[in-house]
Amino acid sequence: MSSKAKVLVVLIHYNTPQYLKTCMFSLAQQKYENLEIVFIDNASPGKEGLGYMHEHHDDNSRVTIIANAENRGYARAANQGIRIGIDRDAKYIAIANPDIIFDLDYFSTVVKKMESTPHLASITGKMMKYDFQNNKETDLIDSVGLLAFKNRRIIDFGQGEVDEGQYNKEEEIFGVSGAAPLYRTQALIDTAVMDEYFDEDFFMYKEDVDLAWRMLVYGWNHLYTPDALAYHGRGTGVIKRQSPLEILKNRKALSRFQKENSFRNQLLMQFKNDQWGTVLRHLLHILPVKLLTPFYILFKEPYLAKSYLQYLRLLPRAWQKRRTIMQNRKRTGKEMAKYFN
Repeated sequence: MSSKAKVLVVLIHYNTPQYLKTCMFSLAQQKYENLEIVFIDNASPGKEGLGYMHEHHDDNSRVTIIANAENRGYARAANQGIRIGIDRDAKYIAIANPDIIFDLDYFSTVVKKMESTPHLASITGKMMKYDFQNNKETDLIDSVGLLAFKNRRIIDFGQGEVDEGQYNKEEEIFGVSGAAPLYRTQALIDTAVMDEYFDEDFFMYKEDVDLAWRMLVYGWNHLYTPDALAYHGRGTGVIKRQSPLEILKNRKALSRFQKENSFRNQLLMQFKNDQWGTVLRHLLHILPVKLLTPFYILFKEPYLAKSYLQYLRLLPRAWQKRRTIMQNRKRTGKEMAKYFN
């Protein structure tokens, strides 16, 4: 048995069997020794993914295959995997999408960084766009972590940019993308609210941002390192979303399902994690968004009104969670302000 810290990779799958071969191969080739994989199929309509995993990995003692009877959503499936990691004494837990390809040294690099920096809750390497259609790497950045703005918009930093070395410096970030995060198990345990690590009311989208924000409030930090490399297919494509024009232009690439869930979860996330000391410092950035959003919904995307009603129904539970978060916060509103660009 390796003396290195155990890493458990939770691979959450929903109807994308075409990516499993490359993802599993990249995990099997990792130079890091003490690595286990929990594959969770979230009730995919097609059975090709489960079939592939059983055919190729049933005899692999490092792989556990789980078939959920219902689609639990990303957050619940991730929590399911995290609880398995805790039971198996994994010091670190990674969550991975099937369309991720890890460089051979990925886990060796990120675990070494985590081992030397105890206050880190999570870490990410440089995530590049992978062109699965043509089976080749690209020079487009997918994510180098999460970037939060004072108006509370949070994006994947660097997404859509050509990699010219502009992100070759290691730095502290707001959080890590949910496509392939590595978390310290103790940080997940420390920041759990109502026995949930990811908020299960989110179903999917922005649960990674919500967790990153909460971990910051609890006093933990997040790191981006360019020394680790991974590739991500990302079905919606890597698109720039920094300027208002880029946001409006590229919303067309998002499905109605994505928009509805993202809008509701953005409201929940801000309600639970934001502090008055931070809000007051950023009020001139937040107010225009709050004032203009109802008009945008009315004239451009009226179906988002349903998401707002869902948010109101979930508000009592969100209030309970907020109380727990604020009771356990380690950073003040003033201290949190520096994390918003």
